[in-house]
Amino acid sequence: MREVVLVGAGAMGRAWMDAVGRRPDVRVSALVDVSVPAARQAAQERGWDIPCVATVAEAFAAVRQPDMLLNVTIPDAHREVSEAALRAGVPVLSEKPVTPTVADALALAAVSELHGTLLATSQSRRHAPGLRVFRDTVAAYGGAGQLDAAFFQNPRFGGFRDEMDSPLLVDMAIHTFDQARFVLESEPESVYCEEFSPSWSWYRGGAAAQAVFRFGNGARFGYSGSWCADGLTTSWNGAWRASSAGGSVEWDGEGTVRAQGREGPVQALPLPDEPEGLDAALAEFVDALDGGPAPSGEIRTNIWSLAMVEAAVASARTGGPVRFDDVFADAAAACVAAARAAGDDAVADLVASWGGAPPR
Repeated sequence: MREVVLVGAGAMGRAWMDAVGRRPDVRVSALVDVSVPAARQAAQERGWDIPCVATVAEAFAAVRQPDMLLNVTIPDAHREVSEAALRAGVPVLSEKPVTPTVADALALAAVSELHGTLLATSQSRRHAPGLRVFRDTVAAYGGAGQLDAAFFQNPRFGGFRDEMDSPLLVDMAIHTFDQARFVLESEPESVYCEEFSPSWSWYRGGAAAQAVFRFGNGARFGYSGSWCADGLTTSWNGAWRASSAGGSVEWDGEGTVRAQGREGPVQALPLPDEPEGLDAALAEFVDALDGGPAPSGEIRTNIWSLAMVEAAVASARTGGPVRFDDVFADAAAACVAAARAAGDDAVADLVASWGGAPPR
């Protein structure tokens, strides 16, 4: 039985509690939240008699040998919580984004490597069965030369998202960007992005965006998205189309994948019955702890999805294309400077040796 320390007892934290509860081989052994009463209530609702505390240090004192930590805090707290666990030798599965900035993610990647402790991000939407069938079919047609995703939703969240500078790009687009990397099996080289708000938007910041990414294999990925689109909304996974040498493939973001080769009829492809979402992300992480392959969201890989967000925002702000080599170079310089100022020469030296994105 693996012992899990779960940090964050809000709505997403409770979803993770239930995901852990569905597995017979893991259990939540301590809950951490700045509101201890909220943690206690969540535990009581599930019949758990476990420590409910305010800090990770208290949880580690109560659970002497935790096998993993689930980081379900707000993004601004992700680095602090994950770093505390990594330095204690406790593997971490974090909610997205792994940190708010690429510079912070580089620092965590260095800490993970220096301590030999796994850190992965749960990009749960890449585990959708429809996406996997879509990707495999695209690959069978020779790989996508052109990939497009449309994301149109209209959530009335209220709260901090309404006041963010870039609510769509920063808080949601990472899911679609990560899915694009998964489908194309390549990494981005550059992006041009325009961010804006329609006149009817209820967000202070840019609630809509159009972006074109160029990938290392020559493919182009087009993203069109809005968080203030009333009527004819897409799936939360978006709506996808890929054009390949051997034909085209569509996915509606839910249960329908259609494909048509250069010759032949349109085919509706069946989807496998397999775990998805949080259940699949947790299974992948636990399998890695048991000696299996590294999770698809391992920090050195997942940092590219975060970089797509940072690069898109930078392009929207500057009005021109942004190269990923420049994004990583700037982030590495900032990370090294911050680590030197904090007296953490080991992190600074390792990130400096990378000179950009961490090697895999």
